[in-house]
Amino acid sequence: MKLSVLVPVYNERDTVLDVLDAVRSTRLASEIVVVDDGSTDGTRALLKDLEDKSVVRVLFHEQNAGKGAALRTAMQAATGDILLIQDADLEYHPRQYSKLLAPIEAGETDVVYGSRFLAGDPEGILKSSLFANKLLTIMTNALFRNSLTDMETCYKVFRREVLDGISLRANRFDFEPEFTAKILKRGIRIVEVPVEFSPRAYAEGKKIGTWDGVQAVWALLRYRLAD
Repeated sequence: MKLSVLVPVYNERDTVLDVLDAVRSTRLASEIVVVDDGSTDGTRALLKDLEDKSVVRVLFHEQNAGKGAALRTAMQAATGDILLIQDADLEYHPRQYSKLLAPIEAGETDVVYGSRFLAGDPEGILKSSLFANKLLTIMTNALFRNSLTDMETCYKVFRREVLDGISLRANRFDFEPEFTAKILKRGIRIVEVPVEFSPRAYAEGKKIGTWDGVQAVWALLRYRLAD
């Protein structure tokens, strides 16, 4: 099976090249689809010099539109049988790909989430982030009758055909609840595997904020009520 790694990027000059090197080093990705979402910190210049058409494909948004918008662009461009979402900040390390792919390769499921909390709370995570993540996951489980431990995880891995018939519209971090809600409403089983997580602080470039949490709550409620 051909693996496409999708990498949305916004102002990650200090980490993006390390992330892409780490993805390459796994030797599992048939292609790496990078979408620069209107970076202004020099990231774009790095990526323009990087493109290797045999593995890395780089696409550019002229203006910042949000993580969800960048992922939609990446999904449309990807050609793989399996798609894997990778953030560009090194909070999640690509060395974990093999265990993320294993349940799909074994035919157990079509969707895998890498859970930061399945083996306990990671060290260093901000209390506000921990509270928000757990609240949103509890809401997801209550609304969609599931038992996830980490709905907001970056690591979402899925067969391409899972997207058939699903219309994704979220532009920002509300991509996470939208994707999860629409998957669960279709009765698709999500298998979680534990992953390592190295949280960073806002001073180090973390971007998700309080308003994104509010939007995620509204998204979960909206998609529960939608046909």
